[in-house]
Amino acid sequence: MDRKVTTLDGKAGGSVALPDAIFGLEPRADILQRMVRYQLAKRQAGSHKTKKRGEIRGTTKKMYKQKGTGRARHGAKTAPQFRGGGKAFGPVVRSHAIGLPKKVRVLALKHALSDKARDDKLIVLAEATAKDGKTKPLAGKLAKLGLANALIVDGAEVEVNFARAAHNIADIDVLPVAGINVYDILRRDTLVLTKAAVEALTERFK
Repeated sequence: MDRKVTTLDGKAGGSVALPDAIFGLEPRADILQRMVRYQLAKRQAGSHKTKKRGEIRGTTKKMYKQKGTGRARHGAKTAPQFRGGGKAFGPVVRSHAIGLPKKVRVLALKHALSDKARDDKLIVLAEATAKDGKTKPLAGKLAKLGLANALIVDGAEVEVNFARAAHNIADIDVLPVAGINVYDILRRDTLVLTKAAVEALTERFK
């Protein structure tokens, strides 16, 4: 499929061919859901932890004699049933990551790109550049293009001035093509690809 190319100033910049094998698939919600779950689980810290009874600082001396008091049999005060004691079956440091085959991950990215193309939420920019790195001029240009909530993906590297200018604009994310991912694509309303990004994606999935 062919897609019109625009500039940041809103002028026509020709057209570019988008491969149907990447941008023309029928998106499957189940594959996208699996990929988003995979990404969110992988980024979860898993650093939550409570102390077990063996990690509590305290005496392990028997509280009172075993028999003759009429009370329940107890030992150390670090036992879970006492205030200040260890936590029974508490969370431990672990990884929340789940497995997902590489072929499914690749297919999910293609489906996410196809979803934006199908819904006409895909814009191709000639290039993403900014002269002085100022936020206000860039925000005005994006507003004229109707980009209030968008992910902008550039080529191998994002221009420093453009990244600096876009950093303080709410709901605008900027990534190099190597960092493109399903979650960031779906969480933003519009996907903006530069011509360099389209070429890189085409070469990547060739």
